[in-house]
Amino acid sequence: MHLYTLIIGIWLLPRGDTLTCLECNPDITGTCTETQIECPSQGYQCGATREVYYAAGLTLKVVEEKACVLPGMCGQDSVNFGAFQIVRDTKCCKFNNCNSELPEPSNNIPNTPNGKQCFSGSDLTCEGKILTCERNEDFCVTITVETGRQTTLKGCASKLMCSSLNYTASYYGAHFSCCEGSVITTSLQLVIVAMVSLALFS
Repeated sequence: MHLYTLIIGIWLLPRGDTLTCLECNPDITGTCTETQIECPSQGYQCGATREVYYAAGLTLKVVEEKACVLPGMCGQDSVNFGAFQIVRDTKCCKFNNCNSELPEPSNNIPNTPNGKQCFSGSDLTCEGKILTCERNEDFCVTITVETGRQTTLKGCASKLMCSSLNYTASYYGAHFSCCEGSVITTSLQLVIVAMVSLALFS
């Protein structure tokens, strides 16, 4: 009897420790009905997200969501293709229904250069514009989609946004790559390798 009670207690423990969070997924009109949900496991937190889409420096669209989220999704992340940028901010908390308030809206697009650079635009080659990455955009991203014709987007992305884009690209069957580093650094490394090769084999 004691063993049975212990097993049942251990089985129920994770459920007892899961959070109840507010959920709000906007429909096509941008509105949603707020409900309460129980998170899938102990590892989740309650999150409130504001996602802002920018085009040519102007705010194109704002999407606000509430849900259970994993800790790795908390904070600010972004992707920048030059003329088009998405900035997402997720505010997380660790007690029941604590995600009632959305992150404070940002008045400006993050514009603090971080010293990294990537190719940008929709070129299919490595030639194109050089984009200066901002804030935590430490990765160069490339997405290629086949929709009757091949379309490629290149730019800068944060680590968390790389994970999100990889999942989305896989769902739609697009080719995706995200690599850490600066395009300028990579170019210099290639030049050095070429010079060393010429010196060794000439």
